[in-house]
Amino acid sequence: MTGEPDLVRLVPPPTAPVDARGDWAAVEAGLGVRLPDDYKWLVKTYGWGEFCDYLYLRTPFGTSEHNGVAWQNGRLSGAPERDQEYYPYPLHPAPGGLLIWGTTMDADRLCRLTEGAPGAWPVVVWSRDGWYETHSMSAAAFVEAWSGGRVGSRLLADMEPGPAPWFNAFRPRVHRCLHLTESLLAHDRRLAILRQTLAPTVDRGSWRSEKGDSGQDHFATVDTDWLLTYDMSRPHQIRISFPPEDGAVARHRLFAAVRRMGCEVVRISGSDGVPLPAWDAVTGEDA
Repeated sequence: MTGEPDLVRLVPPPTAPVDARGDWAAVEAGLGVRLPDDYKWLVKTYGWGEFCDYLYLRTPFGTSEHNGVAWQNGRLSGAPERDQEYYPYPLHPAPGGLLIWGTTMDADRLCRLTEGAPGAWPVVVWSRDGWYETHSMSAAAFVEAWSGGRVGSRLLADMEPGPAPWFNAFRPRVHRCLHLTESLLAHDRRLAILRQTLAPTVDRGSWRSEKGDSGQDHFATVDTDWLLTYDMSRPHQIRISFPPEDGAVARHRLFAAVRRMGCEVVRISGSDGVPLPAWDAVTGEDA
């Protein structure tokens, strides 16, 4: 069981996967091993990105130093072959070594144990603390089970996906933060107006303090792939990231939402928190 059809139904893939196409023959020649078909399907269907802001799918294509599947290039720390008692598995290209296919936000490594036929390679979760667990399933089946809350991992238990799991493609984005004045409307009403103005949107999680006086609401636009956070801090803030080519449209729609919320923009800052003279003062990619 590979999990491909169920995963697509559970987690809609992006319309334009990032770093999802390339020469598989060259990749396999460089690694010295044939890669499983389910992993190739994951790359083709989803590309480089993250499931639920936690589980990162890596691909062998593109030029980013943060992507890739080869460990022998030294980009990842750790050398299991140095302590066989602490590290039960060697690294690829050693026979039966671990070959990375993903990571997590907590720096855990998601691997395939390269023993036997590629289609039968199990998934090994190698935590940042050096603990291991093995799952007798493909990478696609593992992602589907984890996204559906059924993987039963003690090492990944700190992060459980919600009822509507999602995937965000890693792509260049511009980040803006709008600091706002208060208005006569309650926070929940302002949030509803913001989402109505940018509709259609989908939830990406939220949290509230015990007193209910602080918190954040995360959501994404369906048609434009903008990622937003509405922060209850004072002054309250709207943070947004969007593809560079959407700058003018994002500004128009977001400022329209602010007006409907009964607020005014106090200042605008970029991804580094430094105030900007205006939205259009800085252009290009900052992530």
